[in-house]
This record gives sequence, C-alpha cells and structure tokens, in this order.
Amino acid sequence: MAKAPRKKSRRGAQPPPLQNIHVLDLTRVLAGPYCTMLLGDMGAEVIKVEEPGRGDDTRAFGPPFVGGEAAYYLSVNRNKKSLTLNLKAPEARRILQRLVRWADVLVENFRPGTMERMGLGYQTVKAWNRRLIYCSISGFGESGPDAGRAGYDLIVQGESGLMDLTGDPNGPPFKVGTAVGDLVSGIMAAHAIVLALYARNRTGSGQQVEIAMLDVVAGLLAYNAGIYFATGQSPTRRGNQHPTIVPYETFKTSDGWLNIGAANDSLWARYCQVIERPDLRDDPRFATAPKRVEHRAELIPILSEVMAKRSRKEWTARLDAAGIPCGQIRTVGEVLTSPHLKARGMIVSLPHPTAGSVTVTGIPLGLKGTPGAIRTAPPLLGQHTEELLTRIAGCRPSAIARLRQAGVI
Repeated sequence: MAKAPRKKSRRGAQPPPLQNIHVLDLTRVLAGPYCTMLLGDMGAEVIKVEEPGRGDDTRAFGPPFVGGEAAYYLSVNRNKKSLTLNLKAPEARRILQRLVRWADVLVENFRPGTMERMGLGYQTVKAWNRRLIYCSISGFGESGPDAGRAGYDLIVQGESGLMDLTGDPNGPPFKVGTAVGDLVSGIMAAHAIVLALYARNRTGSGQQVEIAMLDVVAGLLAYNAGIYFATGQSPTRRGNQHPTIVPYETFKTSDGWLNIGAANDSLWARYCQVIERPDLRDDPRFATAPKRVEHRAELIPILSEVMAKRSRKEWTARLDAAGIPCGQIRTVGEVLTSPHLKARGMIVSLPHPTAGSVTVTGIPLGLKGTPGAIRTAPPLLGQHTEELLTRIAGCRPSAIARLRQAGVI
C-alpha cells in the first residue's frame, strides 16, 4: 500500500498550484467537504470550522468507525485543519471576521438565506475582504421557484431525472450507487473557485460563486437531454443498455458479468471476429451502428448466448488483445485492492492520532510539474483550534481559555 507522499515535492516539480491559498471551510456532509478536500489536495490551507462538541454531521455517520472516527467522515476530510467555533455567539462572529480577512476563499453549503440570517452573507463579508471568493453550494440554488428547498443527494438525483434513467426498464427507479450529485457538485465548486481565483489575478477583486446541485446533475443528462430536445420524448430506463450504441452494455459470462463497448463499426467487426461469429458482421441487420440499434431486440439474445460460454477472464483477455473496450464488473473491494490503482498511487495510507493508520483514495489529477499531495489525515474535532486562533486571529492563551469556558470554541 502506498505511503502518503512527503511534503517536499519530488525533484524537478514545483510547489502545488494552490500553495499559499487560504480556504475557510464552513461546509459539512459531502458536496462542500469534497470540494474543500480537492483544494487541500492541490496545496491550499483549509480550515474546517465546526460546531463545538458535535462537528460535521458525518462524524456520526456510522458504523463503521475507525479509532472513534466515522469512515464516512475520514473519506472526504484529509488535508484540513479543524477549528471549533459556535457561529451563533457574538464573539465567534468577531473571530470569523478576522479569519475572513485572512482567507482567499470561503465555502459554505447552508440552505440559502442561512448565512444572511447569521450576518455572514456575501454583501456583508465582501466588505471585510474584497478579494474573497465566496462559494455557496445548495440543492436548488438561490433563485427560481424552488430556491431554498433542502437538497440532499438522493433528492437531487430524483429531481434531476437521473433516477428515472437508472435501473431495470421493468422495475422502479434507482439512485446511482455513490452520491454522484454531491460529489460532482463538489468537483464543479472546486473548478469554479479555481476559475474565480484566476479571474482575481486579472481583476484584483473576488466574487460570489453559486453552485446548485440540481443544475450540476441536470447538466449531466448530456446526450439524454439532446434526445429529448430532438424528439420531445423523455428517454426511458434501459438498464445497462445505451440508447444509441449496440453492443454497449453488460453481458453475463460463465462466472460473472462483463461490460462490452463496441462503440463503432470497426470495433463491431473486430468483436464479431473475437466471438467467432463473422456472420453477424455480414448480416445486413447488424452491419451499421444505426441498424444495430434498430435490431437490438434480435441481436442482444444472440450475443448473450455467445458470451455465456466463456469466463469473464477469458473474454477480457481475448477482447483486450483485439483492442475492444471491455471490463469486468468488480466489487468495491476488488477495486480498492487493485494492483493497477496501487501502482498509480491511488491507494494511500496516512498516520492518524487515534486510528493508527487511515487508508484513503488518492488524487486523480496528474499534474506532472506542480503535483498535489496527501499531506495529513482528516483532523480530530477541534484539533487545531488553539494553533489557528493564535496564528490567525491573534488570540492569547488566556483569551482562548475564556472562549472555551464560554462555549464559543
């Protein structure tokens, strides 16, 4: 298992791209924390502000727990420092004002209107720091008829049309097996923040960034949206089939499941050769991509019978040798013990103060000249409160003790 990369960049590499960028993280659960983790991976200093005694909701999302920490929380909070602050206390607001003046970026994912009610809305905060990038993530956004609705991932997957496209054609709708609405919204938020930082280099001013999960997931409809706009008909659930490519789906082998992606006529011809059915290549019903879509109901049973005759390992070897995209249906455990991912540094072990060692997935962004790094394990609740209040807010030990006694931190 790969060890956490050292803080020092490898020879020839420059510092990470977001070094010296300071992020104030007021988020919890998944979309926001995933966004700020991505920024931290690329070198930003991320301060996770949490409620005293409770912290991020995901600290309680378990079991499983590792060393007293929820596995869910540990998965998306590396490369951060934790500061506890009761944002309802007047003294906390004064401390936060100092933190905002220090920060380059503030990220929050409260329901729209919450930050304004706490006196921390963008119009207020930008007066404290005109260079601040202020990013808000919510389920449905700050405008439109549904503005302000609560929006967990499950809700947005349904409202966006994604669940109506997912599952067996004859069964109920299904959500995607991971929280794709949250995660992709976090990615989009990180992308937007980096764009805003780039724009700040030109303008000298910060700006407000708004990410609505519904917007993001609706944007993922892509060609399904194109089909609707072209026909006026909503695409329907197809299970693992593709609406405009055949064969591009899942087949049962003698010992498991395999995905095949013969996505053009050249690949189709090679596929017919591999499965020893050149007659299918020459059959006018299946000779072109549109014809294969038209005659899907006739073709798929034939291919299913052929694919069931060999194991997934045998088919993978034959198809890979012919350059035909294919892949086994793997369990999460098989993926996370994969020699390929280990070799690419995508499985990383980190020392942790209570868990001993925490394993996380690595950084998928391959910046060769300015690489990111996984430097620190997810923090304990309030682990860095005293350090940060001293260094950034200028608090003395006696003041910190008083704030702790008063429940402010």
